[in-house]
Amino acid sequence: MKWFVLVLAAVAALSAPASASQCPALMAQIDAAMAAATVDDATKDKVMALYESGKAAHEAGDHAKSEADLGEALKLLGL
Repeated sequence: MKWFVLVLAAVAALSAPASASQCPALMAQIDAAMAAATVDDATKDKVMALYESGKAAHEAGDHAKSEADLGEALKLLGL
């Protein structure tokens, strides 16, 4: 039983940094998509607002909110 708890704790500890690394990758996807985006200015404004919100959440350590905001921005860009 001790072994199971130790393995479970190790998996939990290793999974947190992995999800935190998604935020910069999502931001890079948005940066690349914005360079070739064919959406209207209002949509670009919404994307950038979500990008800034996601970036701020990432820097504050709220990776769930960051990924949600960045994911929404990608959806607006059609990705």
